Amino acid sequence: MAFTFQFPDVGEGIHEGRVVEWLVAEGDTVAVDQPLVKVETDKAVVELPSPEAGTVLRVHAAAGQDIEVGDALVTIGGEGETVGDAEPAAPAERVEEKPVPASPEPVVQPSAARRPPATPRTRTLARKLGVDLGAIRGTGNGGRITDEDVHRAAEGVAGIAAPLAASAPSSEPFAAAAGVVERVPISHLRKVIARSMQESKHTAAHVTHVDEADVSELYNLYKGMKRAIEERAGIRFTLLPLFVKALIAALRRHPMLNAEVDEEAGEILLKGFYNIGIAVDTPEGLIVPVIKDADRKDMVQLAVEIADKAERARERRLQLDELREGTCTLTNIGPLGGVFATPVIRQPELAIVGLHKIAERPVVVDGKIVVRRMMYLSVSFDHRWIDGAEGARFMTDLVKLVESPGLLMASL
Repeated sequence: MAFTFQFPDVGEGIHEGRVVEWLVAEGDTVAVDQPLVKVETDKAVVELPSPEAGTVLRVHAAAGQDIEVGDALVTIGGEGETVGDAEPAAPAERVEEKPVPASPEPVVQPSAARRPPATPRTRTLARKLGVDLGAIRGTGNGGRITDEDVHRAAEGVAGIAAPLAASAPSSEPFAAAAGVVERVPISHLRKVIARSMQESKHTAAHVTHVDEADVSELYNLYKGMKRAIEERAGIRFTLLPLFVKALIAALRRHPMLNAEVDEEAGEILLKGFYNIGIAVDTPEGLIVPVIKDADRKDMVQLAVEIADKAERARERRLQLDELREGTCTLTNIGPLGGVFATPVIRQPELAIVGLHKIAERPVVVDGKIVVRRMMYLSVSFDHRWIDGAEGARFMTDLVKLVESPGLLMASL
């Protein structure tokens, strides 16, 4: 008997994805656990295995198509069934995304008796922001209410719908002073990043504290370790593992920056483990793999794991569990230049630390002008739960640790 495989719940908080590539075609014979399709979910690309053995009778979703949990992916037939036994399949052509109108507005309508179409994630967001889903007409596929609809409703922007619609560009390319405008489809990863950043800015009360550190001694320690570690591990060793260790030592003294808040239960979860997120710049967007139990790993182990996960992040080969359960995140902006930045917190974490450019600068030491290696450090934290004084104390301790390698080594 034919079995239709639906897009499963692949993990907590994942309700949608995009078909990247089919690994089988209609008429193919498949075995149990044979990979069927690659699906982009959250910030990872995962292969979904076949739950049944048999013949692929129908492929329901084309490459490039957005899907939600519960949508039909493929129908697999048993012994004796053929492709002709299934309903005719739609042409398996890549689905081109339609241009997204500028700021589509949720239209308020009288509450209906039926359950408004929305994902569990969107319903949770609506409850948090106090938005009645029954009063919104969704702008998603089939009228589904999106996170963006909820945010706009919470901000009460329905009144500006007409001016926005009037100024929206047409679907046809038009000539501009600089030439022809090119329309580029928004990738699934970029949508995930945009949604996550918007959710964080709407949720957390962001405050950023910045301080300066003299890392000359830390840099000298690093140079002394570099050759030995690279020969032992066969990788390029950077300063990052040292900063990870310094961050963990500071978090031990300031547990609120390594915590999570359960608002519904009215509780703060002070975490006794240190899963450090490392922001990785990839061609498709920012991805943050998590180094689990980073406090239990030595410098070589950290260097190897950071290099491995950064490489697999750029190749989109990370597993979903490698992107989750972070307790605090570290983002190294220094190699890209600039003075300092104000990173956005990863929900549900409460803080993110930014590492900025290391540069030789003249400073006054014991009344004399000397050249030292200086850098800025920043911490963005959720001011709802962490006071500014606590954020400042955290940064003071972090600066002391990176300025004094002996103190850092004693904290490991």
